[in-house]
Amino acid sequence: MDLLPRNVYIFLVTSFLPITRDEMDRLGWDAADVILVSGDAYVDHPSFGTAVIGRLIEAQGLRVAILAQPNWRDDLRDFKKLGKPNLFFGVTGGCMDSMVNHYTAHKRKRSSDAYTPGGVAGFRPDYAVVTYSRILKDLYPEVPVILGGIEASLRRVTHFDYWSNSLKPSILVESGADMLVYGMGELPLLELLKLLQKGVPVSSLLTIPQTSVLVDQQKLPKNKNWEDVEIESHEVCLKNKEKYSRNFRTIERESNKISARRILQKIDNRYVVVNPPYPPMNERQIDYSFELPYTRLPHPKYKKRGTIPAYEMIKFSINTHRGCFGGCSFCTISAHQGKFIASRSEGSILRELEALTRHPEFKGIISDMGGPSANMYRMKGIDESICERCSAPSCIFPKICKNLDTNHGPMLDLYKKISNHPKVRKAFVGSGLRYDLMLAKDDKDDKKNHKTEYVTQLVTKHVSGRLKVAPEHTSNEVLKLMRKPSFDLFHQFKQMFDKISQKAGLKQQIIPYFISSHPGSKEENMAELAADTKDLGFELEQVQDFTPTPMTVATEIYYSGIHPYTGREHYTAKTMDEKIGQKKYFFWYKPENRKKIGERLEKLGRIDLIARFFNLTNSKKPGVHSPHKPSSGRNSEKNESPRHAKVKVNRRHLTIRKKKP
Repeated sequence: MDLLPRNVYIFLVTSFLPITRDEMDRLGWDAADVILVSGDAYVDHPSFGTAVIGRLIEAQGLRVAILAQPNWRDDLRDFKKLGKPNLFFGVTGGCMDSMVNHYTAHKRKRSSDAYTPGGVAGFRPDYAVVTYSRILKDLYPEVPVILGGIEASLRRVTHFDYWSNSLKPSILVESGADMLVYGMGELPLLELLKLLQKGVPVSSLLTIPQTSVLVDQQKLPKNKNWEDVEIESHEVCLKNKEKYSRNFRTIERESNKISARRILQKIDNRYVVVNPPYPPMNERQIDYSFELPYTRLPHPKYKKRGTIPAYEMIKFSINTHRGCFGGCSFCTISAHQGKFIASRSEGSILRELEALTRHPEFKGIISDMGGPSANMYRMKGIDESICERCSAPSCIFPKICKNLDTNHGPMLDLYKKISNHPKVRKAFVGSGLRYDLMLAKDDKDDKKNHKTEYVTQLVTKHVSGRLKVAPEHTSNEVLKLMRKPSFDLFHQFKQMFDKISQKAGLKQQIIPYFISSHPGSKEENMAELAADTKDLGFELEQVQDFTPTPMTVATEIYYSGIHPYTGREHYTAKTMDEKIGQKKYFFWYKPENRKKIGERLEKLGRIDLIARFFNLTNSKKPGVHSPHKPSSGRNSEKNESPRHAKVKVNRRHLTIRKKKP
């Protein structure tokens, strides 16, 4: 695959991909070769998957049109207006899973949609991929439908669906689609297009890497280069949660291999076939994708309907890499983008920067430089042959792999070059960061991998007053389930951040992100988390409640109650009362929560936490300790636990008295 010429970034290319019949007519098209159907509005920018796939198809000399947010409620005229494509329909729910887009963790309908003009909700259906595919199959049964994007990718085998509270089969079964391209789809799509242009029908394309198909049992395709692994059938999963849970272990391990096995899952008399993924994209390949001739703008059709919030957020940002080797239990990034980092070349990034500076609205501010985790750019295995034999879901949990190159030097150089551009006033890092990667274990590690130097550059030059990091919890037991490092490392990083900020005369703060109701987290753990963060001076404003999404360890624990790797059972908050009960502790500082928290902690026997929340100190009253000096848990006078104390709570004050014998 050849790179495009370096002058590709002539900013504001005026040619959008057509989204109306009139635009197709003006181009002289009687039909498109491919029509992409998306739950998002059309933004011609490399951060939006539909634009990436559209431009990639166009670059192969094919005619591609986009059907953005078609109306599925009326007579389906939107699905007919562009006509029938010559090759196939490509269907995606959009940049977000449509159910996450629509509903909160408490299953309440959201009032806005960041991927729609004006932020207006209601322009995509629930389960958008299935809805669109079924409509297309009814209208054009002879035209192949190929699925892609995160909603389809995470549903390629039997999965738990939180919103219906049920196990669902592969989305290929429910949608009636002919093929699914999972993960980041450029490489499988190029192979698919090459074969289609040679006249090979989609029905015969059963062995393209990184695709999934549904075949009759007797027509299972053979490939001498792949080893097969068969997981428990859909029918077995419906009957046995433990066996369903074990499926995930196989799926995740194969997803994290460079040379994976082909996964087979039986359903009725058919097999869902998940072909192994391509190796991670190399620098030339990912540069090619980012340097296609995007206009980098929303389609002008939307001007009168208002701005698209998701576009406004990334309009002046630069994506430096894809993938994440964190392997967090609740996160879908590695399941979709992969755990291996695909980094763009410095030249490609700087050419994009040059293009951004010529944007008519550019005022000298780069809003973000990063990726899923901002400080993983160019990180990979020191000896990549070791990585080829590895199937671990994380390179940094339970500890940082000795074979992982954690050098922050390339990012440091990149940040400096971006900041030194004459038209750039400020360049910020707005993506999340892994602080455990930035903490040096010794002077040798620090000097070799530029860690303190990187943090100093980050804190003094690239923080817009607030730096986002995600410790997620304070309990070590819960953090282990999350595959996150000890909260002690957050303390270390915060001290480092505060020291550098103070020395530079900057008034800045860290914004920590936490999750409530994660599997393994009990109400008492959340109370301790809130007290720990209060002691650090935080009054948390936003907290994420755990939302089970397919293809994560945490979701499998939520559904089955069993950890897929250890087989151990774990408690999970499931009812709305349990979830709300955990979340309220974050907002201990609100007057309306004071009484409820006090009464609940009294029932839990945690008078020590009441004292910490409400600054109650009384040296003469046993069982109560200072909020800044953790108690040993024993009363010095009578060897009595603080849990034996009685609390009386009202809105104005808290009084503590000893329980009568």
